[in-house]
Amino acid sequence: VQLQASGGGLVQPGGSLRLSCAASGSIFRIDAMDWYRQAPGKQRELVATITSGGDTNLADSVKGRFTISRDSDKNTMYLQMNSLKPEDTAVYYCTANILFYNANEEPVAIRPWGQGTQVTVSS
Repeated sequence: VQLQASGGGLVQPGGSLRLSCAASGSIFRIDAMDWYRQAPGKQRELVATITSGGDTNLADSVKGRFTISRDSDKNTMYLQMNSLKPEDTAVYYCTANILFYNANEEPVAIRPWGQGTQVTVSS
């Protein structure tokens, strides 16, 4: 089971980007999914969370600008980022609470992380 983050890039202030995080492997169920980010010299911070039921929570710094969503059929989560600011520059990581059955058909809960995707907001 792994997560693959994509969609980062260079954008001017005020621009938009859409990040994706796709889960693959022998997945039984995905519960909460999260986006984190880490700027140079700073600690990793939680940006957004979405539950399996679709409830969302956003950090105060991105409320009104970012939207988190998921497509359960595709095991994919998205982060729509609008009105981007230079302070949004960071590596964005996704993670999720995943349940899968191992080779012994035993349920195993894991929390893998994606590899990160760079978002740079600069003129």
